[in-house]
Amino acid sequence: MPKALLYSIAAGIGGSGLDQVAAESLIASDRGGFLSRALAYHNHQHVVPTSRIELLNRHPVRLLSFLRREYYAGAKKHALDHRAAQRLAAGGFDLLHTWSGDCVQSLREAERLGVPSVLEIPTWHRNKGKIKKDRTWSEIQRDAAPFPRSLLNRMLVTRQQVIEEYARATLILVLSEKARETFLIAGLPSEKLFLHSRGVDVDKFQPAAKPSEKFRAIFVGSLIKRKGVHVLLEAWRRLNLENAELHLVGHPSADIAKLLTDAPSNIVVHGFVRDVAAELRSSTVHIFPSECEGSAKVTYEAAACGLAQITTRESGDIVVNGENGLLIPPNDVDALSEAIKQLHADRDLTRRFGAAGRKRVVENFTWEHFRERLLDAYDRALLLGGR
Repeated sequence: MPKALLYSIAAGIGGSGLDQVAAESLIASDRGGFLSRALAYHNHQHVVPTSRIELLNRHPVRLLSFLRREYYAGAKKHALDHRAAQRLAAGGFDLLHTWSGDCVQSLREAERLGVPSVLEIPTWHRNKGKIKKDRTWSEIQRDAAPFPRSLLNRMLVTRQQVIEEYARATLILVLSEKARETFLIAGLPSEKLFLHSRGVDVDKFQPAAKPSEKFRAIFVGSLIKRKGVHVLLEAWRRLNLENAELHLVGHPSADIAKLLTDAPSNIVVHGFVRDVAAELRSSTVHIFPSECEGSAKVTYEAAACGLAQITTRESGDIVVNGENGLLIPPNDVDALSEAIKQLHADRDLTRRFGAAGRKRVVENFTWEHFRERLLDAYDRALLLGGR
């Protein structure tokens, strides 16, 4: 185990999404007795002592909040990165844990000092499994832009920065086998990649006491094309199932909103829902036909709620085809239609899949499992870094 960890994330600690991941990571290191300092923009948890957390919520970069989202987000990441590099330079740390896009300066400093580093990747390699030139034409134009555009462009987190981070990090945390593949295609060595799945609160996300009599399919997430919502809508229209409803939990993008203007009456759009667990519990099957995810949080939650799932390999590793759900190729309306039809026709199979999914997350994907895997990753990074 390390003796003094520096953790940095250009988001928050505690809450949902990546903020929850950050909180669980800090709990692991705090309980291990080696959390020295964490850098973040806000803190909403009360387990890790605030004395160990340095907040940048009043950093001067906040004055740039009027800028377009990509510029402001980039400026915040660079500000955090600069602070982390300063903290490393001051000495006293033997491990850095940081996030992709947040850390090129701090990784350079860690490398200079001989401090091993762990880089967390929320999705895939930036090239998404494709072979790309060092600089594309659009990137060349971006770098040659005149003032004042050049000043704004310096705030962006570029693909070149992210790829430099991959090269400098000692160990890279990837969320799924598919994500891992995208790094291998880009030429990174397998020993540098550590498979680190997320976790789920299996007490909060539990199966319903009694299954729904109606076949209730649910999608939870941003209603965008990348997540396959347009494919799901087309498949649902084609099937015209009896005694069935499709519930969409999330806000539709403009292009998805157009597809919903004449949607069948058995499609219900909920928008934002505070109690996702309740919506999942009242459903029969979770459908998530995304074409690109790190490891979709909702697949853990749906499994914990005892739902059969129809999803893609690109969405993560929670669903094992034929064991706790069905895997289909992304952007394949026919495959999705057949999978929905199969589960609609065989409720016993749907229940078996749901029970197997619950068992799988309880045995492998709780937050306690997550913290144990993270400590293993820290040991691996120290070993690779010669500590």
